[in-house]
Amino acid sequence: MTALICGSVAYDNIMVFEDSFKNHILPDKIHILNVSFLVPRLRREFGGCAANIAYNLKLLGEDPLPMATVGQDFDPYRAWLDHNGIRQDHIMVLDGVLTAQAFITTDLDDNQITAFHPGAMNFSERNDVRSAKGVKIGMVSPDGRAGMIQHAAQFAEASIPFVFDPGQGMPMFNGEELRTFIEQATWVTVNDYEWQLLKDRTGWDVADVTARTEALIVTRGAQGSVIYTKSAEYAIPAAKPNAVEDPTGCGDAYRAGLLYGLLHGLDWETTGRIASLMGAIKIEQHGTQNHRFTREEFEQRFKASFGRSI
Repeated sequence: MTALICGSVAYDNIMVFEDSFKNHILPDKIHILNVSFLVPRLRREFGGCAANIAYNLKLLGEDPLPMATVGQDFDPYRAWLDHNGIRQDHIMVLDGVLTAQAFITTDLDDNQITAFHPGAMNFSERNDVRSAKGVKIGMVSPDGRAGMIQHAAQFAEASIPFVFDPGQGMPMFNGEELRTFIEQATWVTVNDYEWQLLKDRTGWDVADVTARTEALIVTRGAQGSVIYTKSAEYAIPAAKPNAVEDPTGCGDAYRAGLLYGLLHGLDWETTGRIASLMGAIKIEQHGTQNHRFTREEFEQRFKASFGRSI
C-alpha cells in the first residue's frame, strides 16, 4: 500500500542577479517598464510539488506514486526519477507541450521575480486517480485547476483518505470551491499565509475545518507548526538545521513527513516532528531534490533534535 501524490512535476530555472533590482527599476517609469538583468549564475533543478514530495517520501523508505502530466522535454527528468527509484506509472507524457517550468531570478537583497509556465500541468485532469492500484492514502497538491478538482472528487468517491494541500494553487479557487475541497478531504495542510487566505475565502475558522476533517496542519517556518484536531492542539517545534541554504521545497519535504506518519498510523506528535525534521534537512541544500540521508542518520538526527526516538 502506498501514497498517490497528485500535483506538479516541473523544472526550476534559478538565476542570480548580482545587484539589486531597486537600482535598475525607476519608480516613476513603472508604467513603461523595460529592463534587462544579466544573470551569470543559472541552475536548472528538478522540482514540482508531486515530484518533490515523492522524492522525500522515497528517502524515508516508502514507494510513492506521483501522478502528473509532463511534456515532450521530460527525458532528463525521467532519467533523474529512474536514478532515484521513483515510479512513473502515473506520469503522463504529452506531445506538443513543455513540462511546467519556473524561471526565478533573485537579487542580492533576496528579492525574487518569478515567471511560471504551466505547460503540461494544464492538462492534469487527463490523469485518473481510479487507475492507480494499492493506494492507501492520497494527496492533492498544487496542479492544474481542473485536475485538482477532479482528483479530489475521485479520492472522495473511492473512499481513499487524502490530504488537501492547496499551496500556491489556492488563488485559482473561490470560497465555495475551497469549502468543497475541505469537505472531501481527510486532512488539510497549509502554511500560515495560506491559512489566512483560506480563512478569508471560506469564512471558516479552525473549528469549522476540524469539524469536517481529522486534522488541520499549519506550518510556520522557523516557528514550527501546529496540528489542530477536534479534541486537541499539538504545537510541533521546528528542528534546527545545520545550515540555512535554500527554503524552496521545505514545505514539500514537511508534507512527505506527514504522509509517512499517516501511512504508518503514528501519533500526531511523532508525525509532526518527522515532518519538521524533513523540512530542516531540506533547507540545508540548494534545490528541492539534492538532500540525502540514510534511515540510521535520520533516526539519529530525530533523537538529537527532539530528545526521543521515533
